Amino acid sequence: MMRRWPLLFIVTIFTLTMCKAPPTPQGLSGNIIVDGSSTVYPITEAMAEEFQKLNPNVRITVGISGTGGGFRKFCAKEIDIVNASRAIKALEVEECRKNGVEFIELKVAFDGLAVVVNPQNDWVDYLTVEELKKIWEPEAQEKITRWSQIRPNWPDKELRLYGPGVDSGTYDYFTEVIVGKGGSSRGDFLASEDDNVLVQGVASDPLALGYFGLAYYEENADRLKLVPIDAGAGPILPSYETVIKGLYKPLSRPLFIYVNKSAAERPEVQAFVEFYLNPQNAGKLVREVGYIPLPEEELRKALERFRKRVTGSEYAH
Repeated sequence: MMRRWPLLFIVTIFTLTMCKAPPTPQGLSGNIIVDGSSTVYPITEAMAEEFQKLNPNVRITVGISGTGGGFRKFCAKEIDIVNASRAIKALEVEECRKNGVEFIELKVAFDGLAVVVNPQNDWVDYLTVEELKKIWEPEAQEKITRWSQIRPNWPDKELRLYGPGVDSGTYDYFTEVIVGKGGSSRGDFLASEDDNVLVQGVASDPLALGYFGLAYYEENADRLKLVPIDAGAGPILPSYETVIKGLYKPLSRPLFIYVNKSAAERPEVQAFVEFYLNPQNAGKLVREVGYIPLPEEELRKALERFRKRVTGSEYAH
């Protein structure tokens, strides 16, 4: 009987070794401050929650002030990481440079913008890019105010619009690809940098039309009606397949985080960003919160870019 104890001991140690979580840096502690896009927020929040389970002494706060608001805080050295639903602008690059902020630009996922109406809307079957421009361009303000002005066979009822605020990267991207100029939009609509506010607005207003990130539609699909968009090849709904294959045009886009290079030297920030870009974590968590994961090869390139501390932007405009 005594001769069996060494074997039992070895089996027990082997079992414990196989079951334990992947190794993480020991003794990590500190605070990481993230702010910016409400679109990217669910991804970063999910990453933060999982990372903190492994590193309970690291506190990560994730705020929502819109992409533009996030970049202002980032360039003022108030935060470590900014969530961005568009690439950094040339003016923001210059602001960071003036304040001595070097940054590492990292693409983390893909997203499609959802155009939505209330489920009681039984007349909208799809919208063309031209119709979206007609609705949202600056010239439409106080002029295009009824559904019948979009198509004559639609009801002569009030058109009520909901969209991201001017600090939102979603606003910048939508106006750029639909209106033709970033930031160029009518102003007479209910605006918010918080997509949950827009969801609530459209869900409670039978005459509403709005747009925001696809993940927020998928979280509230029972309260909203998704509108297919026709860019010339027929009406297309946003989905994992249509976004990743480039079929949902022009309302699909990359999502980013930007990391302060100085902050990246702190062990807790380095570990968190590497966790964020790990293909196993990114593939699972990005999809869980309703976004489209990057291909593993692109994630590996992003991870290499971070480890080499490559600064500057490949996408700035």
